[in-house]
Parts: sequence; structure tokens; C-alpha cells
Amino acid sequence: MKKHKRNARLKARSTPRDGEVRRDAEEVVAAEGRWRVVGPGSPPTRAPRNYRYVDELVRLQFELLKMQEWVRLQGLKVCVLFEGRDAAGKGGVIKRITESLNPRVCRVVALATPTERERTQWYFQRYVEHLPAAGEIVLFDRSWYNRAGVERVMGFCSDEEYHEFLRACPLFEEMLVRSGIHLVKYWFSVNDEEQEVRFTERMKNPIKRWKLSAMDVEARKYWVEYSRAKDMMLEHTDRKATPWHIVDADNKKRARLNCIAHLLGQIPYKDLSPVELDLPPRQPDTGYKRPKKSSQGWIPKIY
Repeated sequence: MKKHKRNARLKARSTPRDGEVRRDAEEVVAAEGRWRVVGPGSPPTRAPRNYRYVDELVRLQFELLKMQEWVRLQGLKVCVLFEGRDAAGKGGVIKRITESLNPRVCRVVALATPTERERTQWYFQRYVEHLPAAGEIVLFDRSWYNRAGVERVMGFCSDEEYHEFLRACPLFEEMLVRSGIHLVKYWFSVNDEEQEVRFTERMKNPIKRWKLSAMDVEARKYWVEYSRAKDMMLEHTDRKATPWHIVDADNKKRARLNCIAHLLGQIPYKDLSPVELDLPPRQPDTGYKRPKKSSQGWIPKIY
């Protein structure tokens, strides 16, 4: 019965009508029709009764805009880490956070495999250059915790390097906090069955196929080892000044709303009324003759 339900869920989610691209497009269209500023400029403390996902997402995105302006004008430095199981929904949350924000203020860091030169550096060195300056928000789509997860489980680091990371990481993060950085750490937790459904969907959907790497597939064989590595990581790095926040990610939409709402609560901010703008009159035509359109390289009108 359990296997039958899982297969039914997978079949329903892999049809063209319910593809992720279509769902995302419908979500964006629905959100654009609900753009309105609501609320006093503070994070929500409870969900409205009978709320609709898109309505609540837009409300949270407006709060993110307020938080962004507060960070920018107050010169705050915000660093958010997103870690967790493969296909746990980290990318979906990051997308919903950034899509309404100014990319000059909020940027995403997703580093590739370290180069030969980077492998000889101090382990934290290649992450340091991406840390936020005043007035910036940096979202790490995976971070220095790669050493406590994939590198440990897949044997990409030595036992000595691993244990040195567990010892040094809390000290490194304490230095970040003492330097004035607001460090927020999220671990996205997804159960085995749900991850399998999402993996299978990615394998069958060519638009999502890029999300599934050979390493992701190989890691499925080491589910228990990853669980052990995660527990060891939390034991050593879940400190009072730099705590881990666990996100129940079995339901993607609830995970997005819960994570954004929690993030808003981590950065005290106030609603700053935007400066009123007047649209100035366009410069009058003084007889300037523009070149003919036929002299310019216009793209073909296929549509």
C-alpha cells in the first residue's frame, strides 16, 4: 500500500501539467496580481486562518523587502547558510527569497568543486572572500559544512582534516559573529521516501535533470552515513551564539513559508517608508534625427 501511494504521487507530479516550470510560472503570475504592502514592518508570528500559499508568500516577500532596506541603510552584514539532504528544497527557498530582492544587496554563493590551488589553502579561505560587507545579504547554497557532510562520507578529506574542521568551525563562526556578521544556519530535513520521489521526478523531467548529479545518486547509498555525519556535525557546531535551525522540508511550500518567516525574525528591522518619487517630464525634442531602424541589427521576430 505504501509503495502504491508513492508511485501514485510520483505519477501525478511527473505529468506535464504539473511540471515544476509550469507550477513556478503560475505562482509568479498569481503573485504579481497580489503585490500590495501590508503589515507594520515586522515578521509574522502566526499564519492567517485559511491562508493561501501564494498570498502568504507575497506577504513574506514584502517583509523581505523591508528587511533588505533596513540591512542596506543600517549597514548590517547578514550571512545565511542553507544545508541539508539532496533534493530537500534549499534551492526553492533561496529562489523565493531572492526573486523580489535587489541583487546588489542580496546575492547567492554556490561554489563549485575546489580547484587544485584551493585544496592547498586554509580550508575556510575560499569562503571568506564571499562573506558580506556592510549593507549586504549573502545566501550560501551549501557552505563550509561540505567538509562535515559530503567530504566526510564520500572520503574526500582525511580523518585529520575532518576532526580539525569540527574543532575549528565553531571558532571560525564565533569570529564571524564577533566581527558583526549576523550568521543564520538552516538544515533542511527530508525523509527517505520523499527524497526518493523527488529524485525520480528529477530523473524523468528533462528540465530538472541538471539538478541531479552523479554524486547525488551515489550519495543515496550512504543515507545512514549521512545521518551519522549530520548528527556529529550538530553535536560540535550547534552553539548558543551560532545555532542550527532545522527546517521540516517534507512539504516544500510549508518549508518555504516557515523558513522565510523564521529568517525575518532573526534580523530585527523596521519598516522604512520609501521616498516619494515624482516622474520628471521627458526631455523635449530639439530636432535630433535618429538613424533609420533598418540600419540596426534587430533580432528576428519569430513570435
